[in-house]
Amino acid sequence: MPVKPNEQLKSTHVIELKAGAFTLPVLRLLKNQPEGILRELQEKVDQAPGMFQNAPLALDISSLPNDVEPSDLSALVKQIASMGIKPIGVRGGTADQQRSARHAGLAVLSESRPEPKPAVDLETVKATAVEQPAATPSPSVSTEAVASRLVALPVRSGQRIYARDADLIILSTVSAGAEIMADGNIHVYGTLRGRALAGVKGNLKTRIFCSDLQAELVSISGQYQVSDGIDNALSGKPVQIYLSGESLVIEEL
Repeated sequence: MPVKPNEQLKSTHVIELKAGAFTLPVLRLLKNQPEGILRELQEKVDQAPGMFQNAPLALDISSLPNDVEPSDLSALVKQIASMGIKPIGVRGGTADQQRSARHAGLAVLSESRPEPKPAVDLETVKATAVEQPAATPSPSVSTEAVASRLVALPVRSGQRIYARDADLIILSTVSAGAEIMADGNIHVYGTLRGRALAGVKGNLKTRIFCSDLQAELVSISGQYQVSDGIDNALSGKPVQIYLSGESLVIEEL
């Protein structure tokens, strides 16, 4: 059967452009103190070198004073890159600072903003409040199902698994050098030897559960602990990990 012209043209395409969403770590610069910024960042890299090596990074410069020189920003970007981290963009900042970021090869990232609320007629609201009958109380327990991603096979070194907008359930072992991430909770029914990051979009109520803790790194919503900082008494034990205030708690089940 002869190929139609449109089908022949379609078959010659070698790329496909699609929208995608990625979880990207953001380094918020609170003060214009380059030496302090580099020192604190190096401390974090030393705690978890595998997590930061060749990792993409966005710089939030919205808290920096407006008089920060663009040349200072360019120099800082180069010094961060020398640590093996890959700055790819900036968020916030003045027009001059953003221009400097572009010259340094960085993208200027827009901040997500909530949709504006429509204007409301106050008189209509008052009338509605009088005319509407009393609402039926909603049940205290939500019946909405929580999405989850199930992985039955072992997660091997070098693999990265991400459960977007869902819990992540691992039925087997997570090897050293592997990384598992979830916007929700993480459950590991085998040995956890790699890195586990829950609540990566900022959900402070998420938890990590595992039956055998030997992790390189655990994190809840950006608050993390590396293996050297985990109590040896918890090694090999079933544990749960959660946030209490700003502190990461690891306790035996």
